[in-house]
Amino acid sequence: MKFLRNILDKIEPLFTKGGKLESLYPLYEAGDTFLYTPNEKTKKPPFVRDNIDLKRTMILVVLALLPCLLFGIFNVGHQYYHFVETTTEATILDKIFIGLQSVIPIYIVAFTVGGLTEVIFAIIRKHEVNEGFLVTGFLIPLVMPPSLPLWMVAISTIFGVVIGKEIFGGTGYNIFNPALVARVFAFFAYPTALSGDTVWVYKMPETDGLSAATSLLASAKESVSSFSVPDYGLFSFLNGSLHNQFVDVTNTLGQTHVDVDLSWTSLFLGLIPGSIGETSTLAVLLGAGLIAITGVGSKKIIFGTTLGMVITSFLLYMFGALIGSTNPMMYLPPHYHFVMGSFAFAMIFMATEPVTSAHSQKGKLYYGLLIGFMCVIIRAINPAYPEGMMLGILFANAFAPLIDYYVVESHIQKRKRRYAR
Repeated sequence: MKFLRNILDKIEPLFTKGGKLESLYPLYEAGDTFLYTPNEKTKKPPFVRDNIDLKRTMILVVLALLPCLLFGIFNVGHQYYHFVETTTEATILDKIFIGLQSVIPIYIVAFTVGGLTEVIFAIIRKHEVNEGFLVTGFLIPLVMPPSLPLWMVAISTIFGVVIGKEIFGGTGYNIFNPALVARVFAFFAYPTALSGDTVWVYKMPETDGLSAATSLLASAKESVSSFSVPDYGLFSFLNGSLHNQFVDVTNTLGQTHVDVDLSWTSLFLGLIPGSIGETSTLAVLLGAGLIAITGVGSKKIIFGTTLGMVITSFLLYMFGALIGSTNPMMYLPPHYHFVMGSFAFAMIFMATEPVTSAHSQKGKLYYGLLIGFMCVIIRAINPAYPEGMMLGILFANAFAPLIDYYVVESHIQKRKRRYAR
């Protein structure tokens, strides 16, 4: 490694001020600091000492995302052999090989296009290349379906980086999560590519026909098409029957579809069609352990989001029973919300993103409660759009500064009242 260090030191004058390649200094600095710890020293106080910097924080998040990526690669191949090559008995290696053919090109496109966008903005602004795209580039493919055309991935990535981050000033200044902005753009710009019955299963280029799985929404709708809501009283939960009523609903929701098993266990394990990295709650929880141990993600946001989801699901249940709603999503219990769609994935890896979330300790709890509330409301009130975490987090991103403002103001008022005595 000393040999590499000597090479970097030798070419450094070309990129520093006055050098022939001065305009490309952000590229040199990005490579140098990625390989080695910066050698700058603070000469006067205040001094802050820590054994971790932004790059190392990003690497920890990437390590936490690896279980989702590895399972996603396997699941893409699993779904392919289940719905496309139904006559072929595939091994685990066969499924992984098919998954790699789908996932690797998406990652190459996302990192290439997003990285070039970051570099162009760094050169224009004459500042260092931000490390934030390391995680953003890792997240974008995980929230996309494996069937999405690569050119759509490229355009969505550019939109997410430019509109979601760079127009606000780059890493640390953005108010919305760039990966979610890319996902929202893809959803609304190319709705047929992100919804419908043929989206969630990878199709080999040479495959002529495709008997694909239905999406989670389509499967859920068909599973509950014959569901009729019993006449439960508004306060029936007081007599101890709430648990049995939830069991009735989940049994109906968990009926095995012709193509997709929507039981709770199947949703928890993630062996269903869906976005590459979001289907397995088990894989998400494995990564969440690293997030919790290292303190990279806020436990208050995770707790608040879960609590908001649980409370809202119970309130909607009682409201649905009061008005006699025949919408089964109104009666969906909390443990189903937890494993459905991207709830766990988005809560762990996107809601806790430190730049766009609330910063005050009490504000983080309110921020999480808002996300959980919005997710369930969007899912239940509009069954045509069962994935509410994406819009729920973006909605909370917009209100995070306001939440922090009122939390700080409340502390100021308390101190005024305390010292006024």
